[in-house]
Amino acid sequence: MNDRFTLAVTGQSLIKHDIRDISAPAFREVQSLLRKADLSFTNFEGTILGSHGGWPLKGSFFGCSDPAVLDSLRAIGFRALSLSNNHAFDLGPSGVLSTLEEVEKRAFLHAGLGRDHAQASRAGTGMIGGRRVAIVAMDGGPGPNFMYAADAEDNRPERPGVNRLRLSQVIEVDETAFDQIRAIRDKVGYTAIDLTNDSQPDDPPRLTPEAEIGISRAVFTRSERFGRSVKIDEADLARNLAAIAATAADGSLVIAYLHHHHWASDWYRVPDWVSGVAKRCIDAGAHMFVSHGAPVLQPIEIYRRRPIFYSLGNFIFHVRSEKSTWTPPEVWESVIGLCSFGDDNGLIEITLHPVIIGGDEALANGVLEHRLAPHLAAGESAERILRRFSEQSTRFGVDVEISGGVGVIRF
Repeated sequence: MNDRFTLAVTGQSLIKHDIRDISAPAFREVQSLLRKADLSFTNFEGTILGSHGGWPLKGSFFGCSDPAVLDSLRAIGFRALSLSNNHAFDLGPSGVLSTLEEVEKRAFLHAGLGRDHAQASRAGTGMIGGRRVAIVAMDGGPGPNFMYAADAEDNRPERPGVNRLRLSQVIEVDETAFDQIRAIRDKVGYTAIDLTNDSQPDDPPRLTPEAEIGISRAVFTRSERFGRSVKIDEADLARNLAAIAATAADGSLVIAYLHHHHWASDWYRVPDWVSGVAKRCIDAGAHMFVSHGAPVLQPIEIYRRRPIFYSLGNFIFHVRSEKSTWTPPEVWESVIGLCSFGDDNGLIEITLHPVIIGGDEALANGVLEHRLAPHLAAGESAERILRRFSEQSTRFGVDVEISGGVGVIRF
């Protein structure tokens, strides 16, 4: 085993265009960073339109890509991908099969997608530079049940799809409001049969009697306060924790990955439930936890001397200008985290290299279609991104040293 192993992690890659011919020096600097790492990892935020075809299963947020985008990711320097996310099923099972086929042709280390539930749940493992590496990748949705992989049963074939961590949005109400909602439900005659019918095409939610009420697709829970929370399916979490533990036990350096859209109303705030899942993954044996979904860079926490990247935001983000949701500059700014591990898979150091998608010029002109490739940030822009990241991470007790446009966390 090598004395030191460097693993690069980035924001998610929602890539729809082949960007190999972009010659901007700042983009070449990004590629140089990723190629120097022993292994570079991103989330491929999409689905491939390939030999299996497929049909759009979404509205305006639908997306699919030509297989050439995977060649772009390899050219940039990536060798490892998560495939578990809300766009992985945009073409249905056919898109899943094409994505797997094209990813495997290019020998990516990958996880989170499968031809059935057993395969989607399995850790992706491989030997990289003499080091055994494993990825366990989950998606928390929200998404319809049919996007998640299933094994064959009697008179029911297997379903290709995504590895799930079932999360349910719950509306918390106090005792008085809970009793009023229950009385309204009973007076209008809303029954378990109605709940089942309203949940189609999904199965109805699994409720805790006397503590939860389901009406249409909303679940209300009895609480001491008003608010929103997320309920984690313990069986799903236990299955993924077991995959992490099994690969850690064989000496693998384990990346635990989660994609989700259960954000806080403030994009920069880390929901408590995410922190809980991350720490349980590390307790099970993961050497790092990486998450995407929230469209901005969120802080890093160090837990048991292992990094938790709560959201690395975006690395490649090919969206259209009419999607005004994505106009804030922070959506286009992130960092590349170069994590150095010793021969015992213990963390030695993390260096943080700020990037701007399209660079300062594209960020200023407001045309999202011009923001095709990540550029290494420099000068005041680099300082701004790192300073914001450092201030956020201080709340988690992490000290990020900033010098020469690079952030460093030492151990």
